[in-house]
Amino acid sequence: MERRNFLRGAVLTGSAAAFGGSLWRGAAHAAPAQPGPGPYGSLRPADSNGIQLPQGFTSRVVARSGRRVSGTSYTWHNAPDGGACYADGGGWIYVSNSEINPGGGASAIRFDSSGTITDAYRVLSGTRQNCAGGATPWNTWLSCEEVDRGYVFETDPWGAKSAVRRDAMGRFKHEATAADPVRRVIYLTEDVSDGCLYRFRPTTWGDLSSGTLEVMTGGSGTSGSIGWATVPDPSAASTATRHQVSAAKHFNGGEGCHYANGICWFTTKGDGRVWQLDAAGNTVELAYDDSLISGSTPLTGVDNVTSASSGDLFVAEDGGNMEICVITPEGVVAPFLRISGQSSSEITGPAFSPDGGRLYFSSQRGTSGSSSGGITYEVRGPFRS
Repeated sequence: MERRNFLRGAVLTGSAAAFGGSLWRGAAHAAPAQPGPGPYGSLRPADSNGIQLPQGFTSRVVARSGRRVSGTSYTWHNAPDGGACYADGGGWIYVSNSEINPGGGASAIRFDSSGTITDAYRVLSGTRQNCAGGATPWNTWLSCEEVDRGYVFETDPWGAKSAVRRDAMGRFKHEATAADPVRRVIYLTEDVSDGCLYRFRPTTWGDLSSGTLEVMTGGSGTSGSIGWATVPDPSAASTATRHQVSAAKHFNGGEGCHYANGICWFTTKGDGRVWQLDAAGNTVELAYDDSLISGSTPLTGVDNVTSASSGDLFVAEDGGNMEICVITPEGVVAPFLRISGQSSSEITGPAFSPDGGRLYFSSQRGTSGSSSGGITYEVRGPFRS
């Protein structure tokens, strides 16, 4: 029996191009995304890497946990998780977290303009269970500890500067972050069943060393006006941050978080929902709910997310059928790729190269089902622009 039969909860998120238009803007009045034919066609039989892809797409393995990255002397980390790409001259860098505890941290792979690997190295060490995070407008990577009273670490994708622990961003079970350059805040999700959505307001934009941590407040419903209240003790020395403000709005298992066009999109895997926060209007509403889809869905166990320049959203499954699914601006949900023979793993860290022509992601536990079996992939092909 397929794992999706046990894991029902399709969740979406947004991108600057993807949902700035009619589909999700005012989502309470729009039909939720539904299964249908995807823009890339059906999946072909698995290739030599065990990946099913649409016609015209190819895959390659760029790193394996416990092995040297090709062309370098660097050994790739275990349990690869959240990631992001950064432009590097004519090439790019892919940063990936390591979700192990203790140890954790993050590593990077550098590619030249042709996609050849030229270097690999550590950018963060000695942390705990680094799950997701997010890129900043000033080209750093925020690596988040998914443990009780975990920290956020700001890292340099080039590895030239030492990582810095950002205590002011709070101590809780961090998941993902998203930067809002208009309001100059960083949104943060919390991966517990009664977690909250937070925003961090730096004293100086671009400097995360000090600032104010706030928690969303509001009613128990799925839409309406919200507010923000200062978290009295971001260090959570005696009381968890999510329990310090009585009016805090709670969410079931915060996961992905993405800012685009004035909207902060965030997902809650515990109840299979995606929410949209209108940052200017200070309102929140339910944009997607798995229970509103009749029949089966091709997207379950939603986790990390990224978007393409076309406006298509690519959502990785933690569970399900080990797929990355595409959500089109027209509201169609369909598998884009499927990894076979790795049912005890999860797909993590999807991120596009700066030119949008390559998609990077990992199978966290690979074929072994162990954190030492992680595999990081690249997929190339005719992505829509």
